[in-house]
Amino acid sequence: MMTLEKLREIKERTRPLLEERLKKEDKTEIREDGSIVLKGDYYKKQVRLALRNCEIINPDSIDEYIALDGYSALGKILFEKTPEEVINIMMESNLRGRGGAGFPTGRKWNEAFKYDSDKKYIICNADEGDPGAFMDRSILEGDPHSVLEGMAIAGYAVGADQGFIYVRAEYPLAVKTLKKAIEEAKEYGVLGKNIFGTDFSFDIELRLGAGAFVCGEGTALMESIEGKRGMPRVKVHRTAHKGLWGKPTIINNVETLANVPIIYQKGAEWFRSIGTEKSPGTKVFALVGKVKESGLVEVPMGMTLREIVFDIGGGVADDKAIKAIQTGGPSGGCIPADLLDTPVDFESLAKIGSIMGSGGMVVMDETDCMVDIARFFLDFTVDESCGKCVPCREGTKRMLEILERITGGNGVEEDIERLESLAETISSASLCGLGQTASNPVTSTLHYFRDEYIAHIMDKKCPAGSCQALLEYYITEACIGCTKCARNCPVSCISGKVKERHVIDTEKCIKCGTCMEVCPVGAVITR
Repeated sequence: MMTLEKLREIKERTRPLLEERLKKEDKTEIREDGSIVLKGDYYKKQVRLALRNCEIINPDSIDEYIALDGYSALGKILFEKTPEEVINIMMESNLRGRGGAGFPTGRKWNEAFKYDSDKKYIICNADEGDPGAFMDRSILEGDPHSVLEGMAIAGYAVGADQGFIYVRAEYPLAVKTLKKAIEEAKEYGVLGKNIFGTDFSFDIELRLGAGAFVCGEGTALMESIEGKRGMPRVKVHRTAHKGLWGKPTIINNVETLANVPIIYQKGAEWFRSIGTEKSPGTKVFALVGKVKESGLVEVPMGMTLREIVFDIGGGVADDKAIKAIQTGGPSGGCIPADLLDTPVDFESLAKIGSIMGSGGMVVMDETDCMVDIARFFLDFTVDESCGKCVPCREGTKRMLEILERITGGNGVEEDIERLESLAETISSASLCGLGQTASNPVTSTLHYFRDEYIAHIMDKKCPAGSCQALLEYYITEACIGCTKCARNCPVSCISGKVKERHVIDTEKCIKCGTCMEVCPVGAVITR
């Protein structure tokens, strides 16, 4: 049986061994307060709370997690705090859900606590499906015990004895790491029956998702856990009152739960000292796209987009001009370059038509076509729609058809009005969050990059030179007449004599780009 004394013994025994290993690897530094941080310019402006142990501890070793105060918060709570006190601390911290909606975690726990029931559940939503997002995956693979401890604390707070981690099967390493962590936690007595010798019992099981994006929505996720097809429910009841199998259920995402133990270790006031007044703490982002240093970043709420991209990410790849940043995944919006000084917090992003989302952040440069970007995200949403409600099932398809028509050079002036009308209908009438936010990439690009839509429709030109159907290939005077382009053209639309400038018949050209690829002097351009 685990006791607080045994926990201290493990920490005292393992901490020196951990520090010795880290010293040899020379990737970290130990600060005066005992915290261990990663070295390098990439991490200088980062404040790692949810990622505090990632790349530092061995995720397969519960001892190394304990060496950095792991499970100390749970032990202290069980002996010193009532469930009401635990919830009050969470409410004081104002930790807001990191899954996208930003609902206060303490308020959610309090609702489930007050609702009387013989059975309650805690669910960790690890169904990370946004393109380019890997925040949850990194925590599960690098620090699984922080999530397990967070779930156990939530279970004690609301009176639940059973937890589920819903993780997608496409994360095999995360699944393997979680299984081992759960086994170790049960063996050590920090999960299972009579944790720390108290009356509190809490168990955790894994449930593997099959990759449906819609199962990231809470009610669809619960349907899937219950063995049904993952489709959203009509929200007659709050999940905290009637959720999994009709019982009170708390659903928090991975990053939210990873923050829970450190809040109880260091206090609500300490947590609120980081970030902004309304959005305290940090946020993890997957910084990807046209950026020099891509990867996971964890920054205090309130840091600007410019600081994230240029001070941490090193700026735009190939030193091109930044055009936009897309936040919030397929449900988010595209933010133009002139709004880069916007602080990253729930309220500020909402004001400019985007959302925090689960943490995707895609950097786009001058070569990216915003109409095509909107088409890409709509294409993803159409594929992932569960088809239960008509606005999402049919409306997103109609929007995608219009965008494909525009990027294909067949758009008409009325298409813009049709897109705006469809977006309003889909947003207001869809059943779940997926449909309600599906049109965000379109509405945000229409708002900030309307001129690109007009250029595609009226001028039949793609200003970014990205939409293949709207490109015209042209051979400049730099041509040396090597005939490579003519010999490789699949439709024989290039003519010219040896050592003379060649010409492309634009009527026959299929715009495959082969001529540009094979030209040894870069004489083939698009215009």
